[in-house]
Amino acid sequence: MNIEDFNFDLPEELIAQTPLLDRTASRLLVLNRKTGDISHQHFTDIKGYFKKGDCLVLNDTRVLPARLHGVKQDTGANIEVLLLHQQARDSWEVLVKPAKKVKLGTQLIFGEGKLKASCTEIKDHGGRTLEFTYDGIFYEVLDELGEMPLPPYIKEQLPEKERYQTVFAREEGSAAAPTAGLHFTNELLDEIRAMGVTIAFITLHVGLGTFRPVSVDQIDDHEMHSEFYHMTKDTADTLNKVKENNGRIISVGTTSTRTLETIARDNQGTFVEATGWTDIFIYPPYEFQAIDGLITNFHLPKSTLIMLVSALTNRETILSAYNEAVRERYRFFSFGDAMLIL
Repeated sequence: MNIEDFNFDLPEELIAQTPLLDRTASRLLVLNRKTGDISHQHFTDIKGYFKKGDCLVLNDTRVLPARLHGVKQDTGANIEVLLLHQQARDSWEVLVKPAKKVKLGTQLIFGEGKLKASCTEIKDHGGRTLEFTYDGIFYEVLDELGEMPLPPYIKEQLPEKERYQTVFAREEGSAAAPTAGLHFTNELLDEIRAMGVTIAFITLHVGLGTFRPVSVDQIDDHEMHSEFYHMTKDTADTLNKVKENNGRIISVGTTSTRTLETIARDNQGTFVEATGWTDIFIYPPYEFQAIDGLITNFHLPKSTLIMLVSALTNRETILSAYNEAVRERYRFFSFGDAMLIL
């Protein structure tokens, strides 16, 4: 398939720049994936689409304040660093800007010396390995000095870091939020549990590759980025029991979906305790083995994410729903409105 098959017109003013004060105040477009029928709701109405015995799967990754602003020790030149993932205790793969100024052995200083780093490896596409030195606990220093790595299409400053975290975020390591989960409050989750719906958690640390545009014409040629995931034995047992009892597994977000499908694909449709890296690329046609429904935000044109949601129904149905969302002035992307596909 050609990348242009997943394009649509999106007015820039529909890109949500700030989160709503009330997490549950978003609108909700409900799409029947078999008939293509659309219903316009509010996010709190989502409870009406769950049944006793269903399972809602959430990604409990926690976003690191991974953007650091520092200077070169020798020249004082400004350098921006974006943490990608931890390679060893104090060694991180990062992106740096401007990359040409950070060579092997370059020394960087952040926060007037509270955090220092040395470049120990040159990688492709602006990537570097940095070895950090500091006093105290790294994550506490990072929380003091770092900024949230908001997506490039968000131009506004975020007044509170926690608004780019889900209320259930607990596993540190993500470069971006699993944004479909931002709509939930603890109160709403309690109400869903009270209906007899199980809440289960998996972890997938979202990488920056989720924002990278597809740069090839034929999507078969796209090389997917890898992301770290983990599923506990308790979650695996819960999901297998839901399947055995003919309950539905409803995934919250494309990150949860990619984790669930990776594990199910590797284990003949069942779930097991698992830890690893996934580069699964889901696009039409694809036979889902793990999920029965999906809660997601509205995604970028020509992105791997709109390809994934298209695979759950079909490309024409998704593009028709997206065009309807544009006509109805839904808010798009990370801080935008939500979509339920059942």
